[in-house]
Amino acid sequence: MISVSKLVCNTESFGDTLRYNKDSKGTSHGTTCQKGPVVVWNCTKTCNLNCIHCYASASAENEECDGELTTKEGKTLIENLKAYNVPVLLISGGEPLMRDDILYLAKYANNLNIRTTFSTNGTLITKQIAKQLKEAGTSYVGISIDGIGETNDSFRGQNGAFDKAVRGIENCLSVGQRVGLRFTINKRNLSQLPGIFTLIKDIAIPRACFYHLVYSGRGSSLIKEDISLQEARETMELIIDHTRNFQSMGLDKEILTVANHADGIYLYLKLKNEDPVKAKKAWELLKNNGGNRTGMAISSVDWNGNVHPDQFTANYTIGNVRKKPFGEIWSDKSNKILLGLRNRKSLLKGRCSKCQWLDICNGNVRVRAEAVYEDLWQSDPACYLSDLEIGLQ
Repeated sequence: MISVSKLVCNTESFGDTLRYNKDSKGTSHGTTCQKGPVVVWNCTKTCNLNCIHCYASASAENEECDGELTTKEGKTLIENLKAYNVPVLLISGGEPLMRDDILYLAKYANNLNIRTTFSTNGTLITKQIAKQLKEAGTSYVGISIDGIGETNDSFRGQNGAFDKAVRGIENCLSVGQRVGLRFTINKRNLSQLPGIFTLIKDIAIPRACFYHLVYSGRGSSLIKEDISLQEARETMELIIDHTRNFQSMGLDKEILTVANHADGIYLYLKLKNEDPVKAKKAWELLKNNGGNRTGMAISSVDWNGNVHPDQFTANYTIGNVRKKPFGEIWSDKSNKILLGLRNRKSLLKGRCSKCQWLDICNGNVRVRAEAVYEDLWQSDPACYLSDLEIGLQ
């Protein structure tokens, strides 16, 4: 994640302590030398929607409830995460609220002092569910909206999904549950970005994450739907401008981009021309962050208990929590995929291998490289920085 609001406006948020901790860079297992990784638990593959870009390929039609971790196994997983000092558990799916026990399990994690968050489509969040999320100790709820009205509904495969998701955000806000918006950028909804920022302002959404498309799950069929490199640059300018506008209006908004570490370098180069002092501070934060940390500071556990380097790399399984505790799996130094991801600089090819910003980006998103070039270590095709900007000219 790149916190545009932090780097441009010097805001403060809880996540900054994980993203920009000075001990983060270079650690082989987690966010700091003392903590395990952030863990995404895809607790179910079942979903009430059928989103065209879902990395988990979830829907009600291919539900796999029989293989999901049980409530007891979920508690054991959480206990093992606590034992490995995991700081954050992000509960996702499918749609996590399709599990009857998930609020109980979230509260169980929070009682063990694991910061627990949800990633949801928001359509099931009634005011009562919003209250229960807050009562469970949920730190944050991220609700996916990928356009205004029909644009969002076409992504979700259900008419009315936009209105339900907005109502879910409003229900969270009404009970004091911290909530934010998640938006995945692509050609079909790029023109909707100004409307999304208007929505953020009009209903007082405090946080928004703008995701670059990752070619995983059903998202792998949308490679041609990804925005162009020039559009990516223009999108970053738009996000920066709106972030600054919020600050000028005195509105406290946390604005982040996700899944493209070229954003951090682009922002640094922009600040370098505008404000060298601010640029220097941004540079130090980006160095501490260390770029993409798949297999390092983030991991995922799927509905069957399989452990992956992150939620987008389901094609690589490094163990199963039904057979071994999470900590034993994550600290296994003999696993070739983890070893490669944690020492990837010598394995990278193409532009990535020669880039002067490698310590800041760490090779960006490997899944995109593999989807396009059938090689995990090739250059990320979504890097929009020019050869001159990365030091090849």
